[in-house]
Amino acid sequence: MEIATAPGCSVGFTFGGLVFVAYKLGLLYQLFHKSPRHGGESVAEVLRAHGVKFVFTLVGGHISPILVACEKLGIRIVDTRHEATAVFAADAVARLSGTVGVAAVTAGPGLTNTVTAVKNAQMAKSPLLLIGGVAGTLLQGRGALQDIDQMSLFKPLCKFCASVRIVREIVPTVRKVLAIAQSGTPGPVFIEFPIDTLYPFHLVSKEFGVKNPAKGIMGKVVTWYLHNHLKNLFAGAWETRDVSPLPVHIPQATDDQVQKCIELVSRAKKPVILLGSQATLPPTPSDDIRVPCSHGCLTMVVCVAGTVCDFRLSYGRVLNRHSKIIAVNRDKTQLLKNSDMFWKPNVAILGDAGSFLLRLSKGLMGHQCPEDWPQSLKAGDVTKEKANRGKADEKTDHHLNPLSVLHHVDELMADGSIIVADGGDFVGSAAYIMRPRGPLRWLDPGAFGTLGVGGGFALGAKLCRPESEVWIIYGDGSLGYSVAEFYTFTRHKTPVIALVGNDACWSQMSREQVPILGSNVACGLAFTDYHIVADGYGGKGTLIGREDEDKLDDIIKEAQKETREGRATLLNVLIGKTNFREGSISV
Repeated sequence: MEIATAPGCSVGFTFGGLVFVAYKLGLLYQLFHKSPRHGGESVAEVLRAHGVKFVFTLVGGHISPILVACEKLGIRIVDTRHEATAVFAADAVARLSGTVGVAAVTAGPGLTNTVTAVKNAQMAKSPLLLIGGVAGTLLQGRGALQDIDQMSLFKPLCKFCASVRIVREIVPTVRKVLAIAQSGTPGPVFIEFPIDTLYPFHLVSKEFGVKNPAKGIMGKVVTWYLHNHLKNLFAGAWETRDVSPLPVHIPQATDDQVQKCIELVSRAKKPVILLGSQATLPPTPSDDIRVPCSHGCLTMVVCVAGTVCDFRLSYGRVLNRHSKIIAVNRDKTQLLKNSDMFWKPNVAILGDAGSFLLRLSKGLMGHQCPEDWPQSLKAGDVTKEKANRGKADEKTDHHLNPLSVLHHVDELMADGSIIVADGGDFVGSAAYIMRPRGPLRWLDPGAFGTLGVGGGFALGAKLCRPESEVWIIYGDGSLGYSVAEFYTFTRHKTPVIALVGNDACWSQMSREQVPILGSNVACGLAFTDYHIVADGYGGKGTLIGREDEDKLDDIIKEAQKETREGRATLLNVLIGKTNFREGSISV
């Protein structure tokens, strides 16, 4: 049986088929590619639509179009002296602003310099976008400048990695990765942009042009291929696209799980909440999270909210085996870490800790645990603080007592100050003495224990909270990683105060290496004039020794005044040795 078709219908089918094939091959796109615009503008438009206010960078030709376009749209470009600092600053912005922190660096060594900082963001669960340049689409793997396999390098470190291949992919790719960075367990994401996807068509076309094409059929084929690749690279690039944020998925506890926890806590005589930084993530404002917490023996009901039973909680061994334990975490692997050995949750919730705590608090409205329990906790804190104060009053053999210095700073530090912790022994002591002024007012690297976060964290913090005093607590060892950022503080008008505990030693290691192994090799430093380094970078440096003990408060107040007037300051404090925290091992 034959089916007759009208000639017009056959022509219509043929034409439709040709249009479909042309669409799949990108030939239709190629009709509309010519424009003075460039791919960097598309990146900037998406970032602005997502509320990004800062892009941290160390400039490189691969990424220049992104930086220029962002600046034109009102996104502040903050350039640093090291790529790791740019990522650390973006990490701090992510923690403090509730948006994705953004860093952009050039190809090859520019990206490899960020590896430690990206890993730190991964372990700290910070939503961060790393933008990197890469060699042109046709030159990758052919020996181009700074051309390496960047995707393999960052896939183990990031939630998602993408390599843009054509200009029309830029907008949907950037929207996608920004949503991924914030969904589920937050973390870093990475996009690499080949240089020919970022520059204008007329410039890229000059690079693709064959100056002396080979004769014969192969020459013509090569010329045709390059011409067609160029057209498809830009085809459809400037079609109108949605740049608004995609939905973000945040896991939540079920009503039944919350109710079960309400019942457990309401019957508890000694409830304790161990609150981790994950509880400060959006959508819950960090200031809404106000819960009691305690150090020491944990009994009855323990809520491990947004933190993990790793080395910081002795792998779970601090949790009393007779306690009822509630664990809440967005990350399944962290939720149950070491539960097969030292602890076991009665309720395990894969969900957002901040939202859970608000729902738990609402369900416990009017409930109050026995008064003697919080009073005993406060009494324990008072006893510890008294002992610490006694240690601070002791004279050291040389220089100033570090605990005394920290007490003086803590007492004079302004309300709303942000403390950035970057160091080992001196910072470990500061954690006992200095009181965070509120949620997200103490920034440290987290479980990775990374040295070198100070300059970047302080930079990001000061930009997010320009009205706040920002203090960096440095060891003299860790200062070496980011002291050059005093030049960044000067140029970008971000006055911070650096307190350097200068004991001429990597003391966190030395305190165990010497008694155990009998040698101080590689631990010794010198009492270096770091205050002069700060002066050289445009800041204000001050040397403080034992002879300045009686006027320490005045020196601190003068440093605070300098920062209010717009000048970053560094207090180079010569400190002696104490036996405080003796036995603390550095592994």
